[in-house]
Formats: sequence, C-alpha cells, structure tokens
Amino acid sequence: MAKWLDGTAIDEDVVISTRVRVARNISKYRFPSYMTVDESDSLTDDILNGMKEVIDDNYRFIRIRDISPRDQMVYIEDHLISPNLIERKDKSSFLIRNDERAIIMINEEDHIRIQTLFPGFNLTDAWKLCSDIDDKLSEKLEYAFDDKWGYLTACPTNVGTGMRASVMLHLPCITMSKTINSLIEGLREIGLTVRGLYGEGSEAHGYLYQISNQVTLGESEEDIIGKLNKVVYQIIQRERKTREYLKKNNSIDFENRIYRSYGILSYARIMSSKEAITHLSNLRLGWEMGLFSNDEIKDIFNLMIEIQPANIQKKFDKDMNDEDRDIARAKKIRDYLYNLEG
Repeated sequence: MAKWLDGTAIDEDVVISTRVRVARNISKYRFPSYMTVDESDSLTDDILNGMKEVIDDNYRFIRIRDISPRDQMVYIEDHLISPNLIERKDKSSFLIRNDERAIIMINEEDHIRIQTLFPGFNLTDAWKLCSDIDDKLSEKLEYAFDDKWGYLTACPTNVGTGMRASVMLHLPCITMSKTINSLIEGLREIGLTVRGLYGEGSEAHGYLYQISNQVTLGESEEDIIGKLNKVVYQIIQRERKTREYLKKNNSIDFENRIYRSYGILSYARIMSSKEAITHLSNLRLGWEMGLFSNDEIKDIFNLMIEIQPANIQKKFDKDMNDEDRDIARAKKIRDYLYNLEG
C-alpha cells in the first residue's frame, strides 16, 4: 500500500492526489547527463551532507544501482520516483521520507528533484513542505541561479521557478459527457497541461488526469499555486454537477455501467491493467455517488497501484509473463472484493 495516500484527503470525491516538485542544480557541477560516475558520487555526498539536519531517522537513502529492476519499477508505479531516474542507474539515487510524502531524487534530469505528495486536494501543504526542504538545502548548497532567469535547469522549460505543481483528478462524468477534450484545450490556453496516470507520455486510463502548470518562467511559485488552486476548484464543481445530472437524467445507463464493472471485476479470471483501471474507476464512481456504502472503496486508487505489473510480480515474488500477470491481477481484485463483502 502507498503510505503517502494515508490520512485525511480534501475533496477526495474528485481529487486523488496532489504533487509539488522543484528542480535544482548545484553550481559547481555539470548537469547529470554530462557527469562521470565519480562526479555523481561526489555530488551525492554533498547533498547527503546538506540534508543531515533534515533527514535524521525520517528518511531512507537508496541508490538505484543497488536495487533490482523490479523494485525500481515498483517505486515508479507507486508514483514515488520518475522513470527518468532509472535511466542512469550508476549515477542516480533518492531519499524517501518514511511516510513517503517527501522524496529527494538525485541525478535525475537535474541534480535535485524535491517532490512532495499528498492525498486529495492539498496544494498549500504540499508546497509548504517542498519549500521548507528546499530552503534547508539552499542553506548548505550553492544553487545554480541567475538574477534574470531564476533557477537554471537542464531543460529550458523548467528554468525560472523550476516548479511543477500537479493535481490528479478523477473525472469520469466529464469524460462520459464528451466534454473532456474542450476542457483540455481550455486548460492549455491558460498555460496548464493535462497528462495521464503516470505523467508525461502516459495515457489517461480510468478517467484519471494529471493537471499541472506548464509555465515556470515569469510567474512566482505562489502565483502558480494560486492559479492551479482556482482552476482545479472550478473543475471539481463541474465534475460534481455533471455527476448529478447524469445520475438524474440517465440513471439506468449510469448505474448499469457501474454494476457491470462490479460484476466483471468480481468474476473475471484474466484482466489487463488497462481494463482493470477502467472498471475500478467505475467502482470508485459508484462509491462517490452513494451506490456502494463500504468506505474502503474510496481507497481503490491504492489497488490500482498494487495491480500494476511490477507490484503484481513483487507480491507473488516471481517474474511473470503478460498472461500470468493478467491472471494474478484478476485474482487479486476478486480477493479484494470478496474481503469487502465480508
């Protein structure tokens, strides 16, 4: 289970999670793609020394080269590290807080990626935690910073604040009403971008969408957070109104979609991850709309993580081909629903 999803979640009927990430580089080192292994080890030592007052016993340090490919993918599927972090396995590492709400990635695309994760809609706390860690590190390390351009980053699109703030939304009814494309276009026009479950390059399975800022230059961190807060709140209200409209005006089709998914999940013997996420998303919608009373269904996003390929193989502690994973995934979902029914 993803620890970072535990706890009180604001607007959890629509918002799954909140993430804030800042990119930083140390002025005396080359960007990670140009560094030798020795240079990357030296940089890692500098960061760990700078973090001494912050980490104490609350953080674990993990080198990518010291963990198996399967465990690397589990961390990615759990949304704790980015796929880019494992591209240079001999150079990269990360620090992870025990509650998983703070992660410091080292030698990803930039020297440092500070990431904070919260359940529900909580940009304020996510940014505060990220900023606090950033401030403590900046006291010990000399960041690459320009008075005109702001924080210097390996990719020009991150120059300025170096910040990406994102919110993962569950938007089944906006999607069903076929207005999601116009929403996405409208967001792009105001400098926001929409991605799928696993960020850049991923598809939006299960009506799950990540909305984040696209502009990092010319706006302050507070401006970015404020803008995203305002827009996401409007989307939350729109999704809620669309749900009520569909339930009232198309109740049979609406309920049929949800209960059909419940039946498939309860009895299927083979299930791909894409199909599973779609049906689990419908199940979550059923809980949100009061068709299911068991509050454990609200945590179904955790199950979406646990049925991903690497997580499935870790649970059964063996390598599997696609068919074996699909069989194991279907069984795990059946067992989950059986336990819910008690």
